[in-house]
Amino acid sequence: MANRYLPSQLKIETNVCSPDYDGIVLVSGTPPGSEEPEPFKSVLFCAAQIDSGLFELGAVLPINLPAKRLIYSPTGSINPDYDDVRVFKEAAVKGIKRALQAGVRNPLLVLLPDSRFENTELVTLLGALEALYVPLEVREIGSERTHKAAQLAVWSPICSKKLQGVVKLAGALESGRYVARDIGGSDPERMAPPRVEEYVRELFANTRINVQVISDLPTLEKEYPLFAAVNRGASVIPRHAGRIIFLTYEPQDPSCVLETVMLVGKGVTFDTGGNDIKVSHGMVGMSRDKCGAAASVGFMQTVNLLQPPTVKVVAAIGVVRNSCGENAYVADEVVTARSGARVRVNNTDAEGRFVMADILYHVKEMAMVSVNPHIFTIATLTGHAMRTAGDGFSIAMDNSVARSVSNAYKLQACGDVVGDMFEVSIIRREDFDLHKGKMEGDDIIQSGQKSSAATNRGHQGPCAFLIMASGLDKHGKTSEKPLEYCHLDIAASAGNLPDPATGAPIAALSKRFLAKEFEKNLAEAK
Repeated sequence: MANRYLPSQLKIETNVCSPDYDGIVLVSGTPPGSEEPEPFKSVLFCAAQIDSGLFELGAVLPINLPAKRLIYSPTGSINPDYDDVRVFKEAAVKGIKRALQAGVRNPLLVLLPDSRFENTELVTLLGALEALYVPLEVREIGSERTHKAAQLAVWSPICSKKLQGVVKLAGALESGRYVARDIGGSDPERMAPPRVEEYVRELFANTRINVQVISDLPTLEKEYPLFAAVNRGASVIPRHAGRIIFLTYEPQDPSCVLETVMLVGKGVTFDTGGNDIKVSHGMVGMSRDKCGAAASVGFMQTVNLLQPPTVKVVAAIGVVRNSCGENAYVADEVVTARSGARVRVNNTDAEGRFVMADILYHVKEMAMVSVNPHIFTIATLTGHAMRTAGDGFSIAMDNSVARSVSNAYKLQACGDVVGDMFEVSIIRREDFDLHKGKMEGDDIIQSGQKSSAATNRGHQGPCAFLIMASGLDKHGKTSEKPLEYCHLDIAASAGNLPDPATGAPIAALSKRFLAKEFEKNLAEAK
């Protein structure tokens, strides 16, 4: 599979005796020597006789094959009540890292099925690819640093047609996550707004993805005033000047469109907090505040590779630096949003909702004339999300229309089977009350006085703000034009420094909205 946006090229191998590999990585969820195919079963059975910790710890073992080394990476004991498919991803990451430490440069990955989970092979392969990712700033050092392994070969006892589907789908998902890691995980200069534009234009050149960029200040100030307020401090520095980027995929036959997925991504390339400046070492890691936009672009890359015939996809990202200084926006300002709402600034460090609200208004207007639209905002928005869900979990929050069709729970179920986890929160009246204007002439206040982590319902409130500021509150269940909207807070799942960016929630969104492509690629031969 030739794709420069993959950590290594993928190849299916039919012969475990091939001399092309210098190590075999086997991920298993059953005790060693019990259910593996030969010749692995005999090797593991013998090793288990002298190592009672083999199933929990794994090992590098000699094997009488040209590869010479077997890197055994087990899941350990699986609790059927509470463990999930992520145990296979974690074992695969550990196995590939151990193989690299052992000197393996041409690994052969053994994919074994496990009936306890729906997509074991896919999740295992995604874990292996994740472990092979090389950050963009490392790849720039020189050609010798661009890949940890030149290729990743895959062998499996499952039927060849299903294996081909797993590999194709894993390649499409990982390519999207690779792009998201590049944009979201790179430093704030390497992925400043103009360079995000450059990356996106190169990524989608000569593809079915249409790219439109808005960067001139008069247009931003007129049509996206909340975004322009955040951009004001950085706009005087050309290399930091903000961008709004629209990406559109339309199937070859537009008349076949059955639904429209519409994403709005927060892309704050560095968040100083603005003039409400972050203190106590709080700026470290704030280059990751662009991971919502990064995931949106990454999802478009997966769409680009899978080419769904019945789904139209629009992604709109606000890429901006929240800078401090004499030109930056400040607390107490009143800014009139594109929706017409007068919004009072309470805290310039609550910039993410400002970045997205006017773009969300625009997307909402597009949704009014779209086929079966599903609108999402994706953002590393609140510290409260981390406090609530814990590391590795995104949070989904539906408006009333989306909640009536269990949209967030469907997304959660899709995430469960691909190891891209979600918790679900409910938007309540209290969340809207918090953001109602308090002074005469104010319609909405941007935030409370405290940080989100110190505010009751600190991750739900910003969702209510987005609904109010974008005009989506006029499109509830009883309106003439109800619109589905869901806010995804990925602050806890996007990956915090020094850990790599994750690419969440690309896999879950793909499973949810590209389901036919999933099933087609994973279907076994009849």
